[in-house]
Amino acid sequence: MTQLTPQDIRALRAESPGLRDRDFADQLGLSEAALLAAYVGDTATRIKAHPDDVMQSAQQLGEVMALTRVPACVHEKVGVFEDYHSGAHACMMLGRDIDTRMFPSHWQHAFAVEKPTDNGVQRSLQVFDAAGDAVHKIFLREGSDLAAWERIQPSMIIDDQSQTFTGAPRTPVEAAKCNPEKTDVLRKEWARLTDTHQFLRLCSKLKMNRLGAYRIAGAPFVRQLAVESVDEMLGKVQQAGIEIMIFVGNRGCIQIHSGPIQTLRPMGPWQNVLDPGFNLHLRLDHIAEVWAVEKPTQRGPAISVEAFDKDGGLILQTFGIGKEGRDSRAEWKAIVESLTPLEQEAFA
Repeated sequence: MTQLTPQDIRALRAESPGLRDRDFADQLGLSEAALLAAYVGDTATRIKAHPDDVMQSAQQLGEVMALTRVPACVHEKVGVFEDYHSGAHACMMLGRDIDTRMFPSHWQHAFAVEKPTDNGVQRSLQVFDAAGDAVHKIFLREGSDLAAWERIQPSMIIDDQSQTFTGAPRTPVEAAKCNPEKTDVLRKEWARLTDTHQFLRLCSKLKMNRLGAYRIAGAPFVRQLAVESVDEMLGKVQQAGIEIMIFVGNRGCIQIHSGPIQTLRPMGPWQNVLDPGFNLHLRLDHIAEVWAVEKPTQRGPAISVEAFDKDGGLILQTFGIGKEGRDSRAEWKAIVESLTPLEQEAFA
């Protein structure tokens, strides 16, 4: 295929104004960052990409919408960026509404975007990994601070304002990796966990990954569920009126919703949560495996429902909330126990 020039990209984009950026980029075999780069000097400006720089700016913008996605799920939270914590390996935003974990090594390219739409100019900060795939996006809203938007940009701009983008090859999703010879060790060490964050370190030590460990751990640690159980779970949480935590994350950012689910609206293959301050868009037909997982912690068992795609990529994780005054763990446990199991375990 002939390499498309920025002029080619802009001309083709003008012919398909109704397509979302991600869908248009996929259609042309481009990354989203390559699409945005073609508009540098027009509607896009290259800016500093490190979380320290992006989050310092985001905290000045007032109410915004934060978006983090994986191929099968989009997680959107409305609120104010606040309570930022920097770190060499991981950074955190621990705000009341916007709760994220960010991994700076994957924050490689970023743009400030001012895109004309039928509803006025849509302003956003968009961050991409080395391959040009979206890591995190921040969209201004009607109540955002436009004066702050104008004020922060000069300090964010970088020297490179080229319209071309050369991305690194995409890193493929790691398929399930297990080590059956270490099953007894896995089960023994799993039972001794005191914090959920210890689990991935255990997997790494045993040369496994999350999904591989689930496939061999067995009861009482995991139970494989029917793929329909994720939609079933969302419906039961909505009906029960309890609060849960929903994690959606790519390599560069994990975004967390803590609260209830009020409005479910299926549309084709998508199940959508459409609540004030929180939207979730989930491709149910992309779910290939679902696991109910229990990990011991010092505060009691952490019970989750976790969905994976056909390549082994994690789509989402859901947990009961265990904070004092809003503890939904008992109700959450009952919901998880009621979910439809897989009729025949494929990885027994």
